[in-house]
Amino acid sequence: MKPMARQPLRLLLAAVAAAAMLSFLLLLAPPPDALLSAFLSSSPYAHRPKLLFLLAGQSNMAGRGALLHPLPSPYLPHPRLLRLAASRRWVPAAPPLHADIDTHKTCGLGPGMPFAHRLLEAASEEVLGLVPCAVGGTRIWMWARGQPLYEAAVARARAAVADGGGAIGAVLWFQGESDTIEMDDARSYGGKMERLVADLRADLRLPNLLVIQVGLASGEGNYTGIVREAQKNINLPNVLLVDAMGLPLRDDQLHLSTEAQLRLGNMLAEAYLNFNSSRGSML
Repeated sequence: MKPMARQPLRLLLAAVAAAAMLSFLLLLAPPPDALLSAFLSSSPYAHRPKLLFLLAGQSNMAGRGALLHPLPSPYLPHPRLLRLAASRRWVPAAPPLHADIDTHKTCGLGPGMPFAHRLLEAASEEVLGLVPCAVGGTRIWMWARGQPLYEAAVARARAAVADGGGAIGAVLWFQGESDTIEMDDARSYGGKMERLVADLRADLRLPNLLVIQVGLASGEGNYTGIVREAQKNINLPNVLLVDAMGLPLRDDQLHLSTEAQLRLGNMLAEAYLNFNSSRGSML
């Protein structure tokens, strides 16, 4: 990627940031359920305790994989798999999971559904709740405590626990492509990621919260290697790295293909299951 003049680049980044913040400012005051009730069906598991997973980061977590017809089986709905909608109602999970969250872009297939389907295979009774929070084009400073993205994600996590109870199993984090554009962003990534993990654990009152981050497969700028090294060197307990490098990309050479998202979902699930198995627990 050829270097761009700093002023046009900063104007472009500011526009992306404004769009992302607007999307999540709307989530801080969710619309009335009546706006969705006409087309969102309810689930008999909606108010039962669930094992919850936050899906956070930017576009590759939100999903840009092509929507295939028919859908591969790991993307099909399952009675025990729910999604927290933007209205903070539990609805049956179906792709695209982030359609009402990452509203300024067209969402496709991400890793969340295949991740959940793999966990359902491992536990015949568990009800899973996915909490989409990812927004495309966002940099890590936009996820700092006090920023709209962070505050909305924490609010959604709390709402997910409150409605039916249950526990947060992990945060699945795939972000950093936008931090490869500026050297300063890339160099400061590790410290900001560690601060984000510490703040989430404090605000959710989960000091041992598991965070599974995805190592970048691509970047928007020239400093992908620096961000990847920062990801590998996060020095916190219960923070795992699943490396997406080498997974197939779409033609834009930035977003993971549908095949890649399927594989990534399974890689994330195996990391989660192995982590819990090492502690004597299935899920």
